[in-house]
Amino acid sequence: MISNLKKEVLLLFSEGRTLYKNRKFKEAFEKFREAYVKDPDDTPSRIFMERCDYYMKNPPGEDWDGIYQMKTK
Repeated sequence: MISNLKKEVLLLFSEGRTLYKNRKFKEAFEKFREAYVKDPDDTPSRIFMERCDYYMKNPPGEDWDGIYQMKTK
C-alpha cells in the first residue's frame, strides 16, 4: 500500500513532469522542489530540479524533444 505522503510526492512529480515537457522550467522546478521537501529521499525530484535549473539558464533549442542530454559522466 502506498502511503499518503508518497501519493502526494508522486502527484507533485507528475505535475512537474508535465510542466517540464511544456518548457515551463521555473514552475516545474517548484513542483519538484515541493516533492523533494516532502521526501528528501526522492532522487528523481532532485535530478529534475537540477535539469530545470540547467534549462532555465540554458534554454533548449526549438527541436527539443524533452530528452536531457548529459554533458558529463
